[in-house]
Formats: sequence, C-alpha cells, structure tokens
Amino acid sequence: MKQNRFLVNSCLQNIVFQLGDEMQPKKKLQDDKASSEKIRSSSGPEVKTSLDGDTQDGSLADKFLEIMDDFSEELGNLSFGERVCYIYNPLQYAKETHEDFIRKYCQSTKKVLFLGMNPGPFGMAQNGVPFGERDHVVDWLKIEGDVGKPEREHPKRQIQGLECPRKEVSGRRFWDLWKQLCKTPQRFFENGFVYNHCPLVFMSDSGKNITPPTLPVKEREPLNVLCNEMLIKLITLLKVEVVVGIGKFAKERAEKVISAAGLDGVRVELILHPSPANPQANKGWDGIVKKQLKDIDVLKYFVD
Repeated sequence: MKQNRFLVNSCLQNIVFQLGDEMQPKKKLQDDKASSEKIRSSSGPEVKTSLDGDTQDGSLADKFLEIMDDFSEELGNLSFGERVCYIYNPLQYAKETHEDFIRKYCQSTKKVLFLGMNPGPFGMAQNGVPFGERDHVVDWLKIEGDVGKPEREHPKRQIQGLECPRKEVSGRRFWDLWKQLCKTPQRFFENGFVYNHCPLVFMSDSGKNITPPTLPVKEREPLNVLCNEMLIKLITLLKVEVVVGIGKFAKERAEKVISAAGLDGVRVELILHPSPANPQANKGWDGIVKKQLKDIDVLKYFVD
C-alpha cells in the first residue's frame, strides 16, 4: 500500500516525509484567482446543527475532525523546494491532543472565528492546539493526550508535546487575554473558536522558521488553495458570522476566500498579532486588542 507523503528537496538531498495511509493521485492545483469556483463548490451542502451542536451525520466535532483528516491527507501530496528542509504536521503526530481540543471545545456552532496564520514552533507545533502555549493548554484548557514525533525532526526544534518547557509569547498573550475576559474556557468557546489558516510548520536546514507568505509562488499557491478550501468548510460547518484575522495575513486570506466563495453574510475584521516580533504588540497587546474587539463589535460575545 502506498503512503501519503510530503515531497521535499533538502539542501543536500530529497527527503521523503511519510504522513498517512493511502496516497491519492496528485491533483492539478490552480492559483487563487483561478480557484474561486473550486472554493465555491468545496463548501458543500449546508450542515444543519441543533442547539447542542449535533449534525445530521453525527457530532459537529466529528465532522470537524473528518474535514481535518481529509485536509491533512491532501497536504501530504504537496511538494516544496530546497529551501524547505523540515515540515511538521501536528495534525498527524499531535493527533490525540488536537482531537481532545476539538472534542472539548467545538461541539456547537460559533459566532466568531479567530484565524491565525500557521503554528509556532513552541505552540501548536508542540501540541496541536492553536496558539498552544503549554501552561494554558494544560492548566486552563485541560488538554490531554500523547504527542508523537514528526518523521524528520530538527535537533533544535524537538517536539516535547505537553512537557515542552519553552514558552510561546504569542500563545501566552492570546490565552491570557481570554482567561482575563472570560474567566473560563467554556465562556470563550460558547461563541468563539480559534484555528490557523495553515497547520504546517516549515523550517530551513538551520531550523529557522519559514512562514507561508515567504514561500515561492509556485509552492505557496497550491498550499493556499487547499487551506482556502478548508477555511470555507469550517466557516460553513460552524456557521461563523465574523472571522477575525489575527494579523494582516490572516485577515487578507479570509477576505479573499470569503469573497471568492460568495459568503456575503460573513464579516472579516482584524486584531493585532501578539507576536513579540511585532513592535506594537510589545506595547500593551492586551489593552490594544480589547479596544479593537470593542471597536469591531465582537467583545459583546465574550463579556456580559
């Protein structure tokens, strides 16, 4: 039986990343402009949910995980050039903790989807939880499960799962804010959810992070097509009314995708990214974002 793979040319040789079960035939992928009809059709039929989040075909969480399993398999057919020497897919090796996160907090539709770009090396890459700073993931969100290893691991970016001692500033800032505003995870997830546009981590031979926008166009466009399709499916499944981009990249992605899919009723907004690499975020990120949430009329969903 063939295996699903990331085909990546390392700086010295071709490296094969084995990620799953059966390999699908590699699809011809189009760029963003040419893919609007594909995105439109990919959202599928409307998913009808009851008040407790159950769908006609099972729980909403089950449907979410089914979408992500298919998405992860399709990502395995993509190829990347010699600059990308390591690819981590936490949907695969952190499957247990990712699934625990979805089953605990995605059992109902959501008014607001907070959208990030892709995992940080000490956040979601470690445990499968978006903005997954270890202390908040374990102590506040109460996520459990075993975490494995990527097929090929950089010695400077080892996966330690829920035992990771490194702190991720972006994740700490993000979850600190919601802990302060909502007090409990249940209050936040009553109307909100958070996820990334892309679930993959890309690294150079030195272990340096490579963000999706900096990939060459011929590699970035096929990746965006799959990530865009996934985003539309999640917006449709969760009946999202507002997508809040965490940073400009996520906002711009959401705007293009939602426009191409013709989802006129879905609003797109922006909040400042919490990364310490962003100078503005180091000047009181929580205060800035509280004001932004109020200005875009989203704070009301989380504060009584």
